[in-house]
Amino acid sequence: MRHWELLTMAAALVVQAPAWAANLQATIYRNPNCGCCNVYAQYLRTQGFDVKLVDTLDLAATQQKYGVPERLEGCHTALIGGYVFEGLVPAEDIKRVIADHRPIKGLSVPGMPFGAPGMPGPKAAPINVYYLDASSPPRVFATF
Repeated sequence: MRHWELLTMAAALVVQAPAWAANLQATIYRNPNCGCCNVYAQYLRTQGFDVKLVDTLDLAATQQKYGVPERLEGCHTALIGGYVFEGLVPAEDIKRVIADHRPIKGLSVPGMPFGAPGMPGPKAAPINVYYLDASSPPRVFATF
């Protein structure tokens, strides 16, 4: 393949990447009084996601419905691309799971750690992203 043909193909893929991300529909179930969920939703929008917020005063019921173990609960539950993403999961990890068609339920960043997407403040330590499953102890997918 000639050099210019390779560059043309690479450019076409780069131009299509934002369009691919823009097609990702994200439905976030959250407590309407949680401010970080709004910031996280805006963060996902800047990463190319089409975000719909669903307010609920019984987030525990949503987490139970989607099989989120209590120790992996975050401040909201997002459904994206057939996966469950619990808490403040970085967009790059979401996109990687979806692009690779990983055979998992989803990912979780439990709690509300400072420095995670949607949470202000500096990170006190590296933050783990866990597989959303019943492993004990939870298995680490990535660290940021």
